Amino acid sequence: MAVDSVTPSPLGPPACEKDAKPLQFIEDMTRNIDPVQEKTLSEILSRNSETEYLKRFQLNGATDRDSFKSKVPVVTYEDIQPDIQRIANGDRTPIFSSHPVSEFLTRHNFIYRNFIHCTFCLGSGTSAGERKLMPTIHEELDRRQLLYSLLMPVMNLYVPGLDKGKGLYFLFIKAETKTPSGLVARPVLTSYYKSEHFKTRPYDPYNVYTSPNETILCPDSFQSMYSQMLCGLVMRHEVLRVGAVFASGLLRAIRFLQLNWRELAHDISTGTLNPKITDPAIKEKLLSDILKPDPELADFIASECSGENWERIITRIWPNTKFLDVIVTGAMAQYIPTLDYYSGGLPKACTMYASSECYFGLNLKPMCDPSDVSYTIMPNMGYFEFMPHDPEAQPSSRQSQPPRLLDLADLELGKEYELIITTYAGLCRYRVGDILQVTGFHNSAPQFRFVRRKNVLLSIDSDKTDESELQKAIENASVLLREFNTTVVEYTSFADTKTIPGHYVIYWELLVKDSANSPSEDVLNRCCLAMEESLNTVYRQGRVADNSIGPLEIRVVKNGTFEELMDYAISRGASINQYKVPRCVNFTPIMELLDSRVVSVHFSPAAPYWNPERRR
Repeated sequence: MAVDSVTPSPLGPPACEKDAKPLQFIEDMTRNIDPVQEKTLSEILSRNSETEYLKRFQLNGATDRDSFKSKVPVVTYEDIQPDIQRIANGDRTPIFSSHPVSEFLTRHNFIYRNFIHCTFCLGSGTSAGERKLMPTIHEELDRRQLLYSLLMPVMNLYVPGLDKGKGLYFLFIKAETKTPSGLVARPVLTSYYKSEHFKTRPYDPYNVYTSPNETILCPDSFQSMYSQMLCGLVMRHEVLRVGAVFASGLLRAIRFLQLNWRELAHDISTGTLNPKITDPAIKEKLLSDILKPDPELADFIASECSGENWERIITRIWPNTKFLDVIVTGAMAQYIPTLDYYSGGLPKACTMYASSECYFGLNLKPMCDPSDVSYTIMPNMGYFEFMPHDPEAQPSSRQSQPPRLLDLADLELGKEYELIITTYAGLCRYRVGDILQVTGFHNSAPQFRFVRRKNVLLSIDSDKTDESELQKAIENASVLLREFNTTVVEYTSFADTKTIPGHYVIYWELLVKDSANSPSEDVLNRCCLAMEESLNTVYRQGRVADNSIGPLEIRVVKNGTFEELMDYAISRGASINQYKVPRCVNFTPIMELLDSRVVSVHFSPAAPYWNPERRR
């Protein structure tokens, strides 16, 4: 598409001439969503017509919507997992896609920002306790790159001068493994950071990091964090934005600074590098290009970090920061008050909505309040359908068969929907598990608020724990109580994000049948560990490798506490016949009631077992 001049669009006049083309592209896509969707589906079905999956449903080369909707079923991960396992085990026939599978992306859902920024809002990472493996193809990197290219032109409409400084982003690679066939399985961002798209990206003044590639690509989380923080401190006056993938990740960086500022200040003062930093690439890069003796800066860091008051520490150390670039929607909203404390209430940008399966769209007002964040799905990224969702419906009243799915052009303001996707990589009518609400329209394109992941109960970082998994963990831990003739009568939970890192808190009401033989403190501590051992690999990686989740805590409450909880709920209008103990709480009066009845507190005494290798 040629752009002859810098012309305004409904989004606003472009900040520079090179932004005009991508802004016009957004306008064209959002004005013509139904024809674009029809063309996208036709392209996907045409290119994958000879795949085993589409042949299974006798589509016979048809590329129209009606044939597709009448013959191809709506599926979950569990439905297609056997086919995915075949690919993981080495089957190279075209099962889902006519293009060869290049790798597996371990399933994470996020409201993302730029790869060269990094503001996501991840919603999920597990499937029945384990990561989901999503097959992908090389071509998807180019499709994601297209969406990335739209982000800075939109951001430039709201924040001028981002080309005059740098971004301090705490970005990390995570553990990866190989399937039996030798295909790599790793998180989508690890895949991107280790790709040539990232490592050899062209210079762009709007997307300059303080962190060199060497610090991001270091697999040791301590060395990576230390070196990225060191670079950010050295370049503190150049920093215009501060961020991480998750809000929790940025708070971990602040906590890291609290614990390590003395060593960092020493390195800056002397121009030497902490002996704990042994990675050769980091050492060479920092000592040759970045780290020079600067006693004045070291003294400043010591004066800011040595006191008890850490309010506004981000703007005190990085005074030119215009906004925070972090996920603050979905489960990450719980971190907003702490971020406000450390940043003095800086704006928080959320710019992109994506997952390992598909990149969906972007926030056309990225600097809005977190409670107002909405995403506009770009109709060229995949084929999108929507299952109407009734948030008030009881499980017993839900239809046994899913209702007819709606197209992107048929959605209604204020209604909630579950997102269903069909992708170029071969997923067909796949239930992502995200519940979205239509908040408005840009041209004819619906704009969505991310409501929640289906069935998610607890989340601290990229972990997601549902009710059945929590129930199973408690059952496994309860085995340790049997010899003491003790059982868990009732329980509930919450994600405590006041600590850094945050951690799970489980309230237990116990029935101790023999007070002379009640479980000891050591036994209850081991119950915490037993629960952690039962939780999924994403949780355990966060505990062991990423240090993004703290030790699980059990708070034992007095007998009768959960009856009081029911009485409180009934006093507020709940029906005694329909009352069910909430398995997760976040309402302050309820938490105050529970905490006022606590008789003992216990923490996991060790880290749970975790290994990056997938179970065969």
